[in-house]
Amino acid sequence: MTLFSLKARTAVAGLALLAAIAVAAPAWAQSAAPLSREDVEKIVRETIVKNPEILQEAMQELEKRANADEDKRRKQALSANRDLLLNSPKSIVIGNPKGDVTIVEFFDYNCGFCKRALSDLIGLVKTDSNLKVVLKDFPVLGESSVQAATVALAAKLQANPAKYFEFHQKLMGGRGEANRERAMAVAKEVGFDMARLTKDMESPAVMATLQENFRLAQDLGLTGTPSYVVGSEVVVGAVGLEKLQEQIRAARAACPEKDC
Repeated sequence: MTLFSLKARTAVAGLALLAAIAVAAPAWAQSAAPLSREDVEKIVRETIVKNPEILQEAMQELEKRANADEDKRRKQALSANRDLLLNSPKSIVIGNPKGDVTIVEFFDYNCGFCKRALSDLIGLVKTDSNLKVVLKDFPVLGESSVQAATVALAAKLQANPAKYFEFHQKLMGGRGEANRERAMAVAKEVGFDMARLTKDMESPAVMATLQENFRLAQDLGLTGTPSYVVGSEVVVGAVGLEKLQEQIRAARAACPEKDC
């Protein structure tokens, strides 16, 4: 049992107890003598058995409160980290660097859903000339993913956005595991300076970028990929091109005169 599920069950039990007490209150009022602990437990148990919907209502209320708390926390984190999300010099930027709306993607080269979402990213860049796209390596699926991200970030140090995006598409769109060997092969195919790439992979700048990306993800409560930030919203999962376009339209409508 996870810590969250344990907390959830405890909270549900507490809410259910309160609800049961409320339902059972008339029975208490009819009793002249003080009720013992056993009497209270019996009444609560009987009330829950007779009204099992109490548990469902308690779980729904718990989920509602948890979602509201998480949404509030994320919005605070977005506000506090906005400049790093949108304008960090460590970030990889494609599309229009001066676009009026920015979409940030946290991705892993070994993430199947990220591979599926690659066509969405390409579609956004092709159809929206006023969109800035920020790519943040977030290798959460093991050592191979870290290796691939290290090569990618080293490639970023010597490539213009168009050349990097070509590399990104080939590595993300390819079959099989993305690791150091495969990422290096893609980099060579695209035409990177391999001697410099190998050297840059050991540079502090690469590690600093990964550390920054992980800290941002942690602050935002992101645990998987792909995850997006669009305007003041976090979008989790491969939701599809139309959903992302909808979020971008909403961001433009919310702040038409400033960078979003």
